[in-house]
Amino acid sequence: MLRLRPYKSCDAQTITKWLKSEYAFRQWSADRYEKYPITAEDMNWYYDRDKENEKIWGMTAFDDTGIIGHLTMRFPDNHNLEEIRLGFVIVDDAKRGRGYGKEMLSLAIQYAFDFIKVKKVSLGVFENNTVDLECYKACGFRIVELQDVESYHCMGEVWKCIEMELVK
Repeated sequence: MLRLRPYKSCDAQTITKWLKSEYAFRQWSADRYEKYPITAEDMNWYYDRDKENEKIWGMTAFDDTGIIGHLTMRFPDNHNLEEIRLGFVIVDDAKRGRGYGKEMLSLAIQYAFDFIKVKKVSLGVFENNTVDLECYKACGFRIVELQDVESYHCMGEVWKCIEMELVK
């Protein structure tokens, strides 16, 4: 049975080991980190910048075997508390394809709707990340057509971001 708890700095030792290629790392983090590979210290430094910000927090998914996944939750608009945005969604690469991602997202969605009482959960996914895109669709997320598509320069390419949302 998968559970969610707040992210702890010791989680970074495990999570950073799941990022075995720069391509996967950039699909996970876009341009948020300057270099690959990152260390646990890099990840914790990044999260420590927002530790006093009550509008963003990390969550870790775990079961009896240990840490399975991780994601962040944040209010994308400080004045609108009706939307939670998920980010940095990752599942242990050795355990992918077993439904853990869907289960972790379902827990996060339930937490957002039932505990935080938001009306919408959103996220962005690169169009080249088809596995995660299908997982998000399976969780009920729908693609939002935007007039201006967000894109990032990653690994010498331009990666377009697909906006997705789940409305209660």
